[in-house]
Amino acid sequence: MQITLEIPDDIARHLESCKENLPQILALGLREITANPSTDFSGLVDILEFFAKLPSPQEILALRLTPAIQTEIETLLDKNRTEGLNEREQCLWQHYEFIEHLVRLAKAQALVKMQQG
Repeated sequence: MQITLEIPDDIARHLESCKENLPQILALGLREITANPSTDFSGLVDILEFFAKLPSPQEILALRLTPAIQTEIETLLDKNRTEGLNEREQCLWQHYEFIEHLVRLAKAQALVKMQQG
């Protein structure tokens, strides 16, 4: 597939020297954007920082969404029901689903630890 796009001159000059690697650069860039969208999405960072502190099982089970994230999720749910999500919002929703999965796994493990201890 051939794609034509306009980019700033300084980026074009930089890309000229590595044009053989453009497919890889684009693939890596897309992967990075998908992993870390440039929205106000900070949920994953917050969760990773929380887990990096090695919380107790009780702290993990007490973990709740911040009001801001809860509001964002409710807004996305409402919009999805009424008009559908655009590409950015769909990506954001997928990130929230991923975080929910991580937190559920952590809470399940925490519950097991508490029952064993």
